[in-house]
Amino acid sequence: MAARCLWAARGRVRPLLAARAASDGRARPLPFSTATQRTAGEDCGSEDPPPTERALKLRAVKLEKEVQDLTVRYQRAVADGENIRRRTQRCVEDAKIFGIQSFCKDLVEVADLLEKTAGCASEEAEPGDQKLVLEKIFRALSLLEAKLKSVFAKHGLEKMTPLGAQYDPHEHELICHVPAGAGVQPGTVALVRQDGYKLHGRTIRLARVEVAVESQRRL
Repeated sequence: MAARCLWAARGRVRPLLAARAASDGRARPLPFSTATQRTAGEDCGSEDPPPTERALKLRAVKLEKEVQDLTVRYQRAVADGENIRRRTQRCVEDAKIFGIQSFCKDLVEVADLLEKTAGCASEEAEPGDQKLVLEKIFRALSLLEAKLKSVFAKHGLEKMTPLGAQYDPHEHELICHVPAGAGVQPGTVALVRQDGYKLHGRTIRLARVEVAVESQRRL
């Protein structure tokens, strides 16, 4: 009787143990499964997600606006450069035309004196008054010469009279050679046929000169 009861109890316990063992096996985590999943999830989370279509469109619109802005700036810079070039060209042309305006204004006064001198010379005078007319003409010419020299000096125009100076091909135009006389050194200017002029130190007209050379001695 007791043996039969024990056998029956074992028969009931075995299914329970088997069910528990099965449930324990299903609950037991597979080796490396959770760690692998966690590592894979972390690796996926470390990478940047790909941009969406909306983000790409927004970026394209932004770039297009920047291109349009740069294009407008470039066109404005080109237009400003063209305006500056035209203004500079206009200033250069005005300088060429009106650069001697001050000089011409001073020459007008010289022209006035010249007209007065010509008027004095054309006046009809009595035979006894001719000396007085000549004196007026001489004073007018002297005043005209002084005024002309003043205008030249004001504008940097300098007269060159290189008599006795050493011959310089950059300032003198050689007409001919003449024998060196007493007190005249060979290679110097013996005679000035036409005066030269300098403008602010630059020769604008060569002085026409005759240069002395050493005379050849006859044996």
